[in-house]
Amino acid sequence: MTPEEEAVKERNAARLAERLDAGPPFPADCPVPMVPVAQLYLRDIPLLRPPGRADLLQVLWCPYDHHPDGKPATALFWRSAAEVVDLLAAPPEPYEVNSPGYVPEPCVLAPEAITEYPNSLDLSPQMRLMVGGWSRWQAAGADLDSSYADYPQEFYDVHLAKAPGWKFGGWPPWGRTDPYRRYCTVCEVQMVPLLTIASFEWSGRAGRSWTPHEDRAAADDAGGHCCGQRPSQPTKVEVGSTDNMQIYVCPTSPDHPHTDLIQ
Repeated sequence: MTPEEEAVKERNAARLAERLDAGPPFPADCPVPMVPVAQLYLRDIPLLRPPGRADLLQVLWCPYDHHPDGKPATALFWRSAAEVVDLLAAPPEPYEVNSPGYVPEPCVLAPEAITEYPNSLDLSPQMRLMVGGWSRWQAAGADLDSSYADYPQEFYDVHLAKAPGWKFGGWPPWGRTDPYRRYCTVCEVQMVPLLTIASFEWSGRAGRSWTPHEDRAAADDAGGHCCGQRPSQPTKVEVGSTDNMQIYVCPTSPDHPHTDLIQ
């Protein structure tokens, strides 16, 4: 990023901070602008499966915690990029937020197709025994750190399953709860993950496995403790207790209500 771009970002951040400190204008019950969270194009994500002629998905949320789960309320908008003609130079900014982590830092996404495996909690009992067998990993020629010898299933969960970070589709990052299925309130079909909004792109022991090659030098400079550092948190988004919000949709119809889950 050039010094000029850094200066613009700093000015924008200072202006938003002043706006938030000033609070909402009178009356206090004025409409609250929703905050842009993600904008995804079909050209970048061929598996997006938009309805009709749409080729653009816009994800927004309200920067307030909503009951009963204490998280931002999300909204999905499917659009045709060719029909979007009245572009805003800057989206409306909120006067108040429940958390600074509800206002994303503008950045450009670089989608990359990866292979991840389901959380061990999503595996059958037989498969769970297989990934939990140290001898099986050795027989397969896996280069395991000796610290995983007593807990080979942890190696699977940390380095092969449930890729961290923002992602389209993918497997749920269970942890705060055991797996449970989400069903459409209209047609009762099992819902599927659409988008994971992550607090961090990587962290902890999983860092080295999932860190993009272009960010590894910066991650190493952070001493391996990447949480809170810019390389692992480019969006500055934080949901829950530095958790993930996963949005689920009905595979039958995009018009059916979506839902979300904090994990």
